[in-house]
Amino acid sequence: MDQKKNKPERPFYIPPKNVPTPSEIISDAKRSIKNPRSLPTKRPFTPRDERRSLFPTTTCRNPDSRPPSAFSLSSKHFDGPESRPVSGARLIPLDHTPQIPELDSSESTCSPLPPKPPTDPNKTQRKYTRNSRLYSGNSVEESTKTVKTSSLTDLSKQVKAPDSEPPKRVNSGPKERTPVEGREETQPIPLEERGEGDGKEMPHRAPSSAAVRSPPRSAGSREESRVGSGGSKRTSSAGSTGRTGSAGKREVEETPEEASFYTDHIAPLLEKMTVSAKKKEADHVVKFTDELYTILLKENLLGKNCKRRSVILKTIFKILDLDDPKVLLRLARLILSFKVSGNNLTSVCKLVFKVSRNEKNDPQFLRGDILDLLLETVRNTDPVSSSEALIYCVGAIKFMTGNTKIVKELVKKDCIEALANLLIGINKTNRENTKPNDQLGHILVQLTAAMRNLADASSSRERLLNSKGLESLCYVIDTYTADGDLMLNISRIFSKVTLHTDCCMALITQPSAYKSFIHLLNKQQHKADVVVRVCFILGNMTAKNDDARLRLFQENKSMEALLAIMKYYLDRDIKIRSREKEKETSKQDSSKGNDCEDVLIKTVRVVANMSINEMVGPVLASNQQFVELLLNILECKDVQSSEELSLNTVATINNLSFYNTKTSAITDQQMRIIEVLLKMVLADNMEAMVESSRVFGNLTRQKCVRDYLVENKVDQMMITMLDSGNREVVYIACGVLINFMVDDENRSVLKKDGGIAKLVEVLRDFAKTDWELASMVCQILWNYSVKITSTNSCFGEQESKDLNDVLLELLDRECAFEDLDDEDEEMKHFFQDTWSEDFCPVATQLLQRMESYSSDLEPIESPSES
Repeated sequence: MDQKKNKPERPFYIPPKNVPTPSEIISDAKRSIKNPRSLPTKRPFTPRDERRSLFPTTTCRNPDSRPPSAFSLSSKHFDGPESRPVSGARLIPLDHTPQIPELDSSESTCSPLPPKPPTDPNKTQRKYTRNSRLYSGNSVEESTKTVKTSSLTDLSKQVKAPDSEPPKRVNSGPKERTPVEGREETQPIPLEERGEGDGKEMPHRAPSSAAVRSPPRSAGSREESRVGSGGSKRTSSAGSTGRTGSAGKREVEETPEEASFYTDHIAPLLEKMTVSAKKKEADHVVKFTDELYTILLKENLLGKNCKRRSVILKTIFKILDLDDPKVLLRLARLILSFKVSGNNLTSVCKLVFKVSRNEKNDPQFLRGDILDLLLETVRNTDPVSSSEALIYCVGAIKFMTGNTKIVKELVKKDCIEALANLLIGINKTNRENTKPNDQLGHILVQLTAAMRNLADASSSRERLLNSKGLESLCYVIDTYTADGDLMLNISRIFSKVTLHTDCCMALITQPSAYKSFIHLLNKQQHKADVVVRVCFILGNMTAKNDDARLRLFQENKSMEALLAIMKYYLDRDIKIRSREKEKETSKQDSSKGNDCEDVLIKTVRVVANMSINEMVGPVLASNQQFVELLLNILECKDVQSSEELSLNTVATINNLSFYNTKTSAITDQQMRIIEVLLKMVLADNMEAMVESSRVFGNLTRQKCVRDYLVENKVDQMMITMLDSGNREVVYIACGVLINFMVDDENRSVLKKDGGIAKLVEVLRDFAKTDWELASMVCQILWNYSVKITSTNSCFGEQESKDLNDVLLELLDRECAFEDLDDEDEEMKHFFQDTWSEDFCPVATQLLQRMESYSSDLEPIESPSES
């Protein structure tokens, strides 16, 4: 209600802004018949990619630098306590381990010297044994444990290496540990808890203070013991209870209520999930996973609020080896809900991507809130530090936008806004750097592909405009012009949205749009799929706005770019066609030929639309190179096999022929143009005849053209077209006949071929709804009767009577507007204006001429008086 009140009220009699009135529509339609006009065309065909892959099969990306579409993924690729701080560098394993001799009470207190230390005393080295249960140099954690006993402590005080400092022992603390992708990160386990051994007696260990403080474990079993056991002073972000962090700060301890809740509700579900997974009972795993998610959500224990977060995650990670899409997607939902980061975020995004690659799994994404979690990941993930995670996350969304049901849900959940915000963030990062980031480019390929599919959804255009999506895409063009995959996606987006006036106007007013598109045409000139769409976009912009025509023409080297494209693809098309005739081409080459023709169609349309502007048109008409290219197209193509290209080219020549300037290249080449058009007229194609007749209407202003067309019986053809019943065809024929009637030697054919009677019928059929056409009929008859001596002999007796009756009826105001009762006031005013301004002046003069020469009888003299 508030929004309606805030809107300014508009009086009903004032037409809304930017909405043409009926009279304007009719006037524009009439002007388009003889004046320059914009050309329609179909949007370039985009085949659906049935194969779901990260990048298209024809990608220009280096396989070594781009992320793979197919990969192996298992529980080993997830880390345990995933958010442990890392240093970015790992310690080098020790190659040398001092051998500590066993002590005997009977021996002397003096001990033999230890082995020689490493050459570099600062370079610690370590030899791993099977009992240490540590990974090799590629392990997730390369940690060590210092074995301490009272006897060994005394021994270390007595033993010293000669002539050298004692070797330093380096214990890798939490800040020096870096998880490695592809391995499971594991907490160090106290030696007395480890079940592995090689049969040798293990040295005695004194329990650490942390182990003493640890409460008894009932529900967490061995896994919980490993994560939260003593001996390790590391702090997990999952919130293990009662431990001291590396900075000496004590974490918030788990309350008895929290521990009881975990034991009673969460731990049993985790156990059931694990047992069901081992038995490969996927439905049971799904059931228990949903129950666990519901409980955690209800108790607000998702995110990083749960103190047993790492324990739950470790259990989930172990179940990921169960290869069932329903299970994997449920587990991915849980992992994403815990707000994982780093390697785990990348792995879970890969997991979702892997599931989304199969179209059969699409219904699973409509269950639960997995779509919300993916969009939340898009909104909250840093594209620089987590670029790989976003590549696969947005890639999964891209796959799902191929499903119409999921598209509707994504649009409702503000997916377009989320992608637009990510796009803005990436642009901001690229502005701050001197060179665009390749990894960000990989994200943009997925993002723009998803936007391309979402652009067809309802309300998508409004969302794109409100989120500044179009503006951001223009900046991407300038930043990644050489990226063929990215440019193809963006051109597909614009080719869709510019079919609609609102988006087209937004792009027209974008200052950098013209420069960006011209730069893209120059950079990607040989990529037909990009060029054809960019030209289609420019054609849409110039079709709907006169300012766009002028701004595009004034853009630096815009015409050079368009002409270069026309020449390149025309030459390429000619070569391919010549090979086809020699039967040396393959089917693939034939498709390339079609691509060339499509590019020519869209490029010619751009220039045709630009020529509508009164400043641009005369300049283009004087461009010899451009006119020559148009004629080459008509001479190389025929209307049967290349109908749209031929018709667009003729329409472009018609637009240019409107400007009858001294420097016009159309005038210089007019006889050549007429010869080419006559071939199209003789073809059995009504549209070709109409388009050619438009050009005849402009070129017949020249006497030499009229004479040549009369020799080829084009005047008779125009008279025949009066019977078509099509208003546009009749209008064009009348325009040509007006010019033919200027020459005295060409007038007789009008009466001879029954043209007078046909013109009278045109007045009866169309006059009351088209006074401009009625005016043209009267002009033809006026030019025809310029040397009249008798009305009946000039027009014919019956034709004169019919014409006189029709003119009298049409000049009577009441009769002329008797059929307008159902029309609104605006239409009535429009018809009345055109009747009084266009029709009445010429019709009145014609009627007066006919009445002046209406009798062939000589006056009778009065008899003389007798």
